Amino acid sequence: MRKIYLLLFLFLPLTLLKAQDNISIYLEGQNTDLSSGISPHTVSAPSGATFDVTFEIHNNSAITQKWRITRKQLSVPAGWADGLCWGHSSDPFGGACYSSTQMTTNPWTSPGGAAVLFDILPGEYGKMKPDFNPADGISAFAHYRYYITNSSGLSFLDSVDVMVDYVAENKVVKDPVSVTIVPNPADDYLQLSGSNSEVFTFKIVDAMGAVIMKDVLSGSKKISTADLKSGVYFVNFESQNNKPFTRKVIIRH
Repeated sequence: MRKIYLLLFLFLPLTLLKAQDNISIYLEGQNTDLSSGISPHTVSAPSGATFDVTFEIHNNSAITQKWRITRKQLSVPAGWADGLCWGHSSDPFGGACYSSTQMTTNPWTSPGGAAVLFDILPGEYGKMKPDFNPADGISAFAHYRYYITNSSGLSFLDSVDVMVDYVAENKVVKDPVSVTIVPNPADDYLQLSGSNSEVFTFKIVDAMGAVIMKDVLSGSKKISTADLKSGVYFVNFESQNNKPFTRKVIIRH
């Protein structure tokens, strides 16, 4: 399937959000201040996997700040999941991260304990990285809002909206039968052959689940089975354009 996401970053009216509280919000690596209420920004996700987007929350005041993040799900379809990481820009680990199983309330606010409530000095910024995982196979639309709050989590200082448009489309998957294994049963060798120019990674697993070997198949490969005990084995294949699939082989000496 192909997933196309459109993220629109909007703000509440200034009468509610107090953008004058010396906060600037940027997309990572950009210099347009989203907290000024300018036109929405649109971003397309590069792949069908769970994706994230990073915001820089800048402290333009003359005092040190301790901010928390409140996430509100304004309209989210059933089956969707989202997480959040929030930390100082200098944190090599990206700050404290919270999964969907931790963010179970709506609204949800990041913890305020000493271990995660960090200082943002004047001129510094924190990084907020929400991630999104829409339900597979169902086109839908979701709307999230992220508030920047004070250390108590009770005063909303600014916010940014994220609207995710998910379009699910069918993708033609190649027939995994393009890989053959002979002879089967085998005695002293297995010949693996893949059609066309497809490159597969594969591993041979015994009946107990132990991995015997890992390798790459591009075209044809001959594998000695002289050291394998007689029995049932499984060859698991993966490739960029195919779903994972498995072939059963029998070694009989």
